[in-house]
Amino acid sequence: MSESQETASTQTLYEQLGGEAAVDAAVDIFYRKVLADYRINRFFDNSDMEKQAAKQKAFLTMAFGGPNNYSGTDMRNAHAHLVKMGLNASHFDAVMEHLSATLAELNVPSALIAQVAAIAESTRNDVLGK
Repeated sequence: MSESQETASTQTLYEQLGGEAAVDAAVDIFYRKVLADYRINRFFDNSDMEKQAAKQKAFLTMAFGGPNNYSGTDMRNAHAHLVKMGLNASHFDAVMEHLSATLAELNVPSALIAQVAAIAESTRNDVLGK
């Protein structure tokens, strides 16, 4: 194993992505894409987007192996009101699309994008209340 491979294998996904600065940039770009998407932006009509972005940054930091400062509600309860508004698999797919596009825009290697997508996909049933 080369030194760079060894370093990558001992780093958390959070560190491999670039840490706090990378997560902050990704969340900001991601929400710009989401809010511009007619398929899903209505779910954020009554959201304080500054608070939403801060919660998302804390959640992703924790999910990617960074410092755990997430104190938000679990995924099922956090999204229950959206499920009542009609949130379904097509909306989740749109979010996944924007997540991958954001990471690609930030030149994240495809292997890391796949890891991020797998983590996000693992929340699907809870987000959709299944």
